[in-house]
Amino acid sequence: MISTVKTVAALLALATTVPGPVFAQESAVLTGVIKDSNGGVLPGVTVRVTSVAGGTSTDVVTDGSGAYRVPGLPNGSYRIEAELDGFEGGSAIVSLRGSEAATADLVLSPSRLTESVVVTARRIEEEAQEVPIPVSVIRGDLVADAGAFNVNRMKEMLPTVQFYSTNPRNSAINIRGLGAPFGLTNDGIEPGVGLYIDGVFFARPAAATLDFLDVEQVEVLRGPQGTLFGKNTTAGAINVTTRKPAFTPSSEAELNFGNLGYVQAKASITGPLVRHVAARLSFSGTQRDGTLLNVKTGNDVNDMNNLGVRGQVLFAPSDRFALTLAADHTRQRVKGNTQVIAGVAPTLRAANRQWAAIAADLNYAPPSYNAFDRLTDVDTPIRSYQDLGGTSLNIDWKLGPGRLTSTSAWRFWDWNPSNDRDFIGLPVTTVSSGTSKQQQWTQEVRYAGDLSKRANFVAGVFYFNQGIDSNPVIKQEQGSAAWRVLLAPGANAATPGLLDGYGFDQYLNYDNTSAAVFGQVEWSITDRLRVLPGLRVNYDKKTVDFDQRIYGGLQTSNAALVALQRSVLAPQAYNANVADTNTSGQGTVAYRFADSVNTYATYATSFKSVGLNLNGVPTDAQDQPVLSAATVKPEKVHHVEAGIKTTPLRGVTANLAVFDTEIKDFQAQVVNAGVGVLRGYLANAEKVRVRGLEFDGSVAFGKRLSLYAAAAATDGKYIAFTDAPPPLEETGGPQVKDISGSRLPGVSKAAVSFGGEWVEQGRLLGRSGQVFTAFDTSYRSEFSSSATASKYLVVPGYTLVNARVGFRAAEGWTVSVWARNLFDTNYYDLLSAVPGNSGLYVGQPGDPRTVGVTVRLAFRGR
Repeated sequence: MISTVKTVAALLALATTVPGPVFAQESAVLTGVIKDSNGGVLPGVTVRVTSVAGGTSTDVVTDGSGAYRVPGLPNGSYRIEAELDGFEGGSAIVSLRGSEAATADLVLSPSRLTESVVVTARRIEEEAQEVPIPVSVIRGDLVADAGAFNVNRMKEMLPTVQFYSTNPRNSAINIRGLGAPFGLTNDGIEPGVGLYIDGVFFARPAAATLDFLDVEQVEVLRGPQGTLFGKNTTAGAINVTTRKPAFTPSSEAELNFGNLGYVQAKASITGPLVRHVAARLSFSGTQRDGTLLNVKTGNDVNDMNNLGVRGQVLFAPSDRFALTLAADHTRQRVKGNTQVIAGVAPTLRAANRQWAAIAADLNYAPPSYNAFDRLTDVDTPIRSYQDLGGTSLNIDWKLGPGRLTSTSAWRFWDWNPSNDRDFIGLPVTTVSSGTSKQQQWTQEVRYAGDLSKRANFVAGVFYFNQGIDSNPVIKQEQGSAAWRVLLAPGANAATPGLLDGYGFDQYLNYDNTSAAVFGQVEWSITDRLRVLPGLRVNYDKKTVDFDQRIYGGLQTSNAALVALQRSVLAPQAYNANVADTNTSGQGTVAYRFADSVNTYATYATSFKSVGLNLNGVPTDAQDQPVLSAATVKPEKVHHVEAGIKTTPLRGVTANLAVFDTEIKDFQAQVVNAGVGVLRGYLANAEKVRVRGLEFDGSVAFGKRLSLYAAAAATDGKYIAFTDAPPPLEETGGPQVKDISGSRLPGVSKAAVSFGGEWVEQGRLLGRSGQVFTAFDTSYRSEFSSSATASKYLVVPGYTLVNARVGFRAAEGWTVSVWARNLFDTNYYDLLSAVPGNSGLYVGQPGDPRTVGVTVRLAFRGR
């Protein structure tokens, strides 16, 4: 386990290694005026001044005469970028010498969405249309305007991204249908999609359920990643960049109010502390009533209750060196999460094991069999409490012919839930609390530079250590109705008190260490042809100690009664220690047919490291643990991709990508249908394949109308999976099924996102600005919601429409009225079988229509 003291000491040690001679520099003042193409001045323009060498930036806003002023800039070269909705962005490079003032005026042409989108997907700044990998970009202002403040909401704008979550721990991020197995989470496997925030890898997908703070930009990289940075990922990466401290004082505040008791407040303030030191403090708080009603208690459940804060301090003594120390903490206290009954499937079990017979014998009727009545009667208190946070230290130093970057981070995640695992108002499972505490340490060092005029490189090392324990203990306990739901009726099963209070205490300790060396070279053979080979060598070591102890229930020596108890919950203990080394790589060829047409083709190999089962293992015919199932073989990935990125007309981008990914020994989340209580565990499917065609583009019609569109056609299949669990309707028959050729869970064959904005110059309350109307639409076709496709667990396709109307004042304030799920569409996030295998299944309805008002204020110094 990694201690906080060790982490802080290491961060301080790294900070003290920075040499002193880089610190002394003179400062200067930069001024300018921003005009339109007709010579008129433009107030309200955001001007960003970025150090070319250090990467630090300062934002200011032009005043009523179109002027801006940035004082106190250290000497060096700076990139000036100006942005205003309805206009094409402008930029310039300026050099500051001595203490005298410099001037940089810019002219902006009417347009929208035609400005260059700069990304850091390859850990260097470059235009998105020049990057030879498929990458989707969402700017921070669109994230804020669309209310896409977490991954779940953001996925509506990204048809290649899937996000599933029944609670923060049971969350999964997938890209192109790959990344994490569909179903109950098992902490013993690696995510196939990497989530990075300001260069720090987040090992727990629970972070995706929390509010993003102060987002500058979100980049989604599709396909295997690993030769350029960070943790090895087989399906892609989500790279979130937040706004950095600035030396010009500014602050922002935002308030959102809506139905369902929705309230969200955000604030951010930045400015200098002393010479060469600036800071930023950001806050976000979100509350909303639950979308389900518990008829037993009269209380709503599945609400929102998040609170987060993030602080950063920047030390930038010159344009060659920058040090950023950041810390954050997010707290979530949710009354949830639960699901509601969605239907009943007939199974192959005897008539007295079907749900109708069970409900009749227990004299039970659920509040509704229609999930969209949004009613539940769960009788166990439910909560999803989590705390997530950490610290990081980033050093960016222009050293020699390149740039050295070091990112050190320590993070923690504390999970304290209470679940009703039977999802009904009967005392079947009365206690279910899978507590978990995690700490992780990451260290990455990269050096990027030029080998010659035609070749550059990136090389680095990455270290990761993660510890997880069940502090204090994971508990599950059965209630008085468990015998009828989980056991076949009979005299022994009906023995009074047989399962009452029968449960387990589960003790878990897990350690995961990974280290890697990686690198990539980019060689421009000609002005049009580039080759980009890359390589990664990875070492992984994992250990687990698992101990499940049984307590309670009827205390008896009767072998038949004990066997019935053990068929529900059994003691189990095992440990495992595995290590693995892997070499993977990629080769990309990029060719520019014209200034507006870039093409690329990539072949890559990748892997997901060996997995460990941390939730227990399945039992054999004698109800003994199958200890060989404690470890799961690593995935081996072969990936081929080709794409074209074009700018065929002014204001138009159109990109296409086609890919084919095959994975051998795919790590699947399966369920043992042969035991009374569902037990999710990991196993290997022999081979899966995902192939598809993707499009994304944008178009600007003059300065008023802009549109974007993205679409994905995806075919995901098990090529070979001969010993999969049976589908829900075949429970009671053979315990395994050959599902080779069937589709992967969570993959829609078609998904589309489409949106746009109409802007008009106008006035409100005597202030000039822009009146805007915007919409975002997303569609996805049906998808399987279980590891083995069941006709009862298929989520139907659906379309969601979000819209907003508002006014942006030149002085920096915005007011808007918005609606999410405008047409109040009924749809499921997912469907799943209820423990007990009675044929009952539950669903998680998506959010109903919400409407509200947003007020945003911005204050910037000059």
